[in-house]
Amino acid sequence: MGTLTDRYLARLIVVPLVATLVLSAMLLLLEKMLRLFDFVVSEGGPVGVVWRMLANTIPEYLGLGIPIGLMLGILLAFRRLALSSELDTLRAVGLSYGRLLRVPYMFAAALMALNLGIVGFVQPYAEYAYDSLEFELRSGALGASIKVGEFNRLGERMTLRVERSEDEGRDLHGVFVRAEASDGRTLAVTADQGTFLATDDPDTIILRLTEGRLVHDSPSYRAPRVLSFERHDLPIDLPTIEAFRGRGDDNDELTIPELVRIGGSDETPEELRNRARANFHFRLVEVVMMALLPLLAVALAVPPKRSTSGLGIFISIVMVVTYHKINQYAEQMGAQGRIDPTLALWTPFVVFAALIVWMYWTLAHKPGGQPIGALERAFAKVAKAIGRLLGFGRRRRRRLQPAE
Repeated sequence: MGTLTDRYLARLIVVPLVATLVLSAMLLLLEKMLRLFDFVVSEGGPVGVVWRMLANTIPEYLGLGIPIGLMLGILLAFRRLALSSELDTLRAVGLSYGRLLRVPYMFAAALMALNLGIVGFVQPYAEYAYDSLEFELRSGALGASIKVGEFNRLGERMTLRVERSEDEGRDLHGVFVRAEASDGRTLAVTADQGTFLATDDPDTIILRLTEGRLVHDSPSYRAPRVLSFERHDLPIDLPTIEAFRGRGDDNDELTIPELVRIGGSDETPEELRNRARANFHFRLVEVVMMALLPLLAVALAVPPKRSTSGLGIFISIVMVVTYHKINQYAEQMGAQGRIDPTLALWTPFVVFAALIVWMYWTLAHKPGGQPIGALERAFAKVAKAIGRLLGFGRRRRRRLQPAE
């Protein structure tokens, strides 16, 4: 009986868990993808870098998506059991809520270990890789393309504008180039076509222009020199690209052992120590909270008798997201030294844990206890008060009065 029940519960949990996790990750990635496409296009970079940047944002989204997926998977499974009266049958044959929570806690333990590995070790490297790609895109190290119809700066003393571009920016049409030397000499060139060619020097490329006109001017010339050409090679010195910073300038790029080492070192400045400790406790408390999510899910999954309200689903998401935002604010307070990081992060955890344990105890051990029922009554009173405030009740009574 127990083995069959456990398998049945596992099947009920795994489907909404995976579906919620995939759906939340896809929604977050789609929203991020639109902004990344705009950013990459505005910087003139290759579109393929968008997928690399999106891949590095997945660990960050999983850090919040895994707890929500775990909670909704358990909640929807127990809600289905409650609405179909299967939960009453299981309770009647002697299976307590504690026994039924064995399978949910198996999922919770596995996902806690997974989430700890993600936020503690994978996410820091992904965060650094994302910032590195963004830096290379802004600096042009990824081979930014020439923006058509705009003036593009090539180095400090050269400007290029093209009317049309083909072959991924290699073949240019309607080319205008203006170069200026340090001694005041200037060179202005217009050409029908242009092509970029590589050279043996990795810091220099050749812009081969065909069918154009060249205007050369200098302070020593009485008048600018003008000549026409069929082909002219113009060397271009590539700008020096600054190397990206090392990993660890941001606490989000440090692994958990690195945070422990920095936060516990007396040689570390107090400001850096507070930031490291706040970030360490933030990650730890987010993972530990997952141990309480099965209790929260069960407490909010069982609606009152003769009710199919989905209020518990809404409240569960609000509670998890609100707690995550409170932790983010507490981390900022601890990092700034306004409050001890341990106290700032673990006090909300204790309060949240006490609320969850009370809700679960009310459901599982108090005869007739129904925490979500009290919430439904409260929401009903609020709805009636809003209705009276807006005058809905008066209009309804007016419609119900018989005509004379």
